[in-house]
This record gives sequence, C-alpha cells and structure tokens, in this order.
Amino acid sequence: MPSGESEIVQRARKIVRENPEVFRALEEYDRTRKLPKLSYKTRATFTIDADLFRKFRIFCQKEGYAMSKIVEKLVREEIRKKN
Repeated sequence: MPSGESEIVQRARKIVRENPEVFRALEEYDRTRKLPKLSYKTRATFTIDADLFRKFRIFCQKEGYAMSKIVEKLVREEIRKKN
C-alpha cells in the first residue's frame, strides 16, 4: 500500500466521522434516488413575556426578519460564549 494511501483513508474516515449526516443522506440517495434534507428543524415551545413577544414580532415584521432565525442566531451566540 503506498504511503499516501493510508493518509487518504485516515482523512476520509475523519470526514465521515465529522459529517455523518451527509453520508447518511448520500446513502439514502443511492438507495432511493431522492436526496433528503440535511437540516431539520424542531418545533420548540417555551414561554416569553407577552409584551416582549409583541415587540419582537413587530420588529421582525418591520425589518423583514424571520423570528425563528433571530432566535437561532441568539441561541448559537449564547452557546458559543459558554464554550
């Protein structure tokens, strides 16, 4: 086995470990010829101050933002701060 081949295999294994959802999607495509979504959303239910929610909804409508995108962004930022 050429010396470069083992490095390629190691890199490939690392990529598969880091991105399993991509390879599951490719396996599904190979089986069905349909590519599934790679990103799934989950519906979340939580409580928030009614006045704050109303202001947030108005703000998002005026600015053309999707409320869920703003919440996702803020949650990601908060998680990054803690890690």
